Amino acid sequence: MRADFTLDVFIRLLTTLQCQGFSFQSFENFFKLPEKKVIILRHDVDRLPTNALTMARREHAMGVAATYYFRTVRDNWDIQIARAIFGLGHEIGYHYENMETCNGDLQSAIKNFQTNLTKIRLVYPVKTICMHGSPLSKWDNRDLWKTYDYRDYGIIAEPYFDVDFKEVLYLTDTGRRWDGDRVSVRDKVSSTSALCAQYRFKHTHDIIDAAEKGLLPDKIMLNVHPQRWTNNPVSWMRELILQNMKNVVKMFYVK
Repeated sequence: MRADFTLDVFIRLLTTLQCQGFSFQSFENFFKLPEKKVIILRHDVDRLPTNALTMARREHAMGVAATYYFRTVRDNWDIQIARAIFGLGHEIGYHYENMETCNGDLQSAIKNFQTNLTKIRLVYPVKTICMHGSPLSKWDNRDLWKTYDYRDYGIIAEPYFDVDFKEVLYLTDTGRRWDGDRVSVRDKVSSTSALCAQYRFKHTHDIIDAAEKGLLPDKIMLNVHPQRWTNNPVSWMRELILQNMKNVVKMFYVK
């Protein structure tokens, strides 16, 4: 079987999409003025921010713009890396997890949200946010917005609330696979979406093949977690083993 989840495979995916006439937009720019044939390239920086910087540099060299959503937990938030990624022309957003952090206490959670948003805005004037799935937590971080409104904090959009996934195909590498909805607790969209039912991929090469045949829809949100993609064989194997173990736990949790 062909190797997957290497940085080289990721670049081949982007190159193929470019050759098929897709443009790339950050989520902020797509929300403000969407292009007709477009990839909304989104990165949830859950771990290993150095991987995010490597990916951002490769994208910049290709003229590709993306959105990088940063958590603010220890060992993940690196202000120098975030500034470097912004300097390469990418959007920086907040990967919020305040309900989990504050154990469901709404008042503490919204204060924590404001504090962390201010921290990230030292780097970039954050306009979009995206929830962290927190798969093993009983708290859904999106529940914060049942009481509060993120627009009151200068936020214009959150993907799970503000994208019509009947019009935009959502592809995510959650679970280190592209058909990981069985092992995804929260990083998924409604299965009632016609696009979700029509397009099913397991490997990155399957997406590449579909793109080369002109079988993809015109609007796609592509969620790629940088920690999964590396050309280093030791890091690649470590991520494979770790993710397979996590998938077993998450599948049990989902069931």
